[in-house]
Amino acid sequence: MTLLITTLATFVTLYTLLLIARVLLTWFPTVNWYSQPFAALSQITDPYLNLFRSIIPPLGGMDFSPMIAILLLQFIGNSLQAFK
Repeated sequence: MTLLITTLATFVTLYTLLLIARVLLTWFPTVNWYSQPFAALSQITDPYLNLFRSIIPPLGGMDFSPMIAILLLQFIGNSLQAFK
């Protein structure tokens, strides 16, 4: 059971890092999201972010869905760490 919890906690941490990389890359307008490795990053992170984008619309041109998504992942990761 400990191995499963550790694996899930590691996955949550890695996925959070991918989300942070995705958000930081959106600050650069020259990033071509159709070329590799950016297309792979987009394919990995967009399904999860789209869940929050459908609930929270952009406000004033700002997309707050990544912030909520990362906070939820952090909560899940911290909960998994508490079970160790």
